Amino acid sequence: MREHKNPLPTVDLIIEHGDGGIVLIKRKNPPHGWALPGGFVDYGESLEAAAVREAKEETGLDVELVRQFHAYSDPRRDSRFHTITVVYVARAVGTPRAGDDAAGVGVFTRDSLPEDIAFDHRDILRDYFEKRY
Repeated sequence: MREHKNPLPTVDLIIEHGDGGIVLIKRKNPPHGWALPGGFVDYGESLEAAAVREAKEETGLDVELVRQFHAYSDPRRDSRFHTITVVYVARAVGTPRAGDDAAGVGVFTRDSLPEDIAFDHRDILRDYFEKRY
């Protein structure tokens, strides 16, 4: 019998914060670098619930999901596994704080993005800032 393998579902969030800023986390675990908050969808959990949970776990922020942005499925987007992510645009107020798998957290604008961005998150942010939807 052939082993059946499927891509793993994940969610990522573009959290709009303040005056044009986007919340990024600095990853504690490999692959290192700055990333959109997000993570794996638990069995029995909706994409939306996973997005709200991951935002709270990684940034301490309660988010309001504004809309689903886009799905990204390139098998090479995560060097560890084949993942498919659904990205949400969300809004939050308050002070973000690093939690869960985050070693740090920051609010960045398009012009102040860090150099070391993990996964395909630079491409996702480019699509967002260039309004590719």
